[in-house]
Amino acid sequence: MRVLLVGSGGREHALAETLAKSPALSALFIAPGNPGTARCGVNVPIGAQDVAALVTFAREQKIDLVVPGPEAPLVAGLADACAQAGLPCAGPTQAAAQLEGSKTFTKEICDAAGIPTAAWERFTDAASAIAYVRRKGAPIVVKADGLAAGKGVVVAASVPEAEAAITDMMTGGALGDAGRSVVIEDCLVGEEVSLFAFCAGETACLIGAAQDHKRIGDGDTGPNTGGMGAVSPPKGFGRAEQEAALDLLVRPMLREMARRGTPFRGVIFAGLMLTDKGPSLIEYNVRFGDPEAEALLPRLTSDLLPALKALAEDRLDTAPITFSNQASVCVVMAARGYPSAPEKGAVIHGVDTANALDGVRVFQAGTTQNMAGELVVSGGRVLAVCALADTVQEAQKRAYAGVKAITWDGAVWRTDIGNRAL
Repeated sequence: MRVLLVGSGGREHALAETLAKSPALSALFIAPGNPGTARCGVNVPIGAQDVAALVTFAREQKIDLVVPGPEAPLVAGLADACAQAGLPCAGPTQAAAQLEGSKTFTKEICDAAGIPTAAWERFTDAASAIAYVRRKGAPIVVKADGLAAGKGVVVAASVPEAEAAITDMMTGGALGDAGRSVVIEDCLVGEEVSLFAFCAGETACLIGAAQDHKRIGDGDTGPNTGGMGAVSPPKGFGRAEQEAALDLLVRPMLREMARRGTPFRGVIFAGLMLTDKGPSLIEYNVRFGDPEAEALLPRLTSDLLPALKALAEDRLDTAPITFSNQASVCVVMAARGYPSAPEKGAVIHGVDTANALDGVRVFQAGTTQNMAGELVVSGGRVLAVCALADTVQEAQKRAYAGVKAITWDGAVWRTDIGNRAL
């Protein structure tokens, strides 16, 4: 198969390496890709949200399968445009992608389908939102209604913190159109996990699970980010618990989406809170997570490509999805100033040294090359340093050995990724 993978982050690098292993693959193109994906296939200088150019390229290159990485092109209608052009795409339609594109839409689906989720309200003006927060008290969660690249959620420990988040989003324009309306919900307490499944219509097939670490600082302190690391599999959330969560939180959603005439096809990523009353839905994402994919995919022992091809044809592959019993720990190295104002341009050293360590894989995210061919920082989350081992403790040790092998001026990372799983 000739495959076009869309995106440029660490998730796409992990997907590219995984797809490159498939005996069914004949050519892999990545648009726009990064210096890491260039080692797996051919990078194409087309932006991930340039739907028209992506479709034109896919037609010209006789692409057999389009694999969307990030959410933005799906919300922009990539799968719909592919369908119109007769191109198989392993992702949901624009209507179904509203599960991630709109927090309000997801909450309405949950209420209609009886899916456990935090009590919520939607607001389109800041004054009403602030008045609601003052009535409810804190802790409380403020979410931008639209896409915000993982930065649109504030878990406010105090009322003033919630008020500041509302003001920043709704009147300060911190998140653009994504924050013009907000969803405010009760704060759930427990362990947060990420559940992944292949879905076609009303049927779901479990992929696996991981645990993300969203806050910037050790001990889960500081602002939320797109993710500072991940562990797979998560502690205390085995296959039986994952299947039960699919029954409770994913399959009812699929039935409701089908009932509405917008069936879901693709990878669903359900963010869950394991509360003392059972799992509760935090959010749906309509693609592999980042950095969860970097932790999860290295454990995959079955062929990903036929499974994605089946999804593009609105069916589930009959071949089982299998993973090694090894543990995976992924540590994100970010640029100083992330998530608000990451410093860019520093030259990165040591990636090849880290990749040569036993069990270590470095996936590139916010990187580019300068005129001298050196690897430089170009984004907030720069590298995902991942390691496989027989135990979480050994995987953690290997991952941090990889981190220590890499240097640039302004590199920051958490030192406690994996501790909760030990």
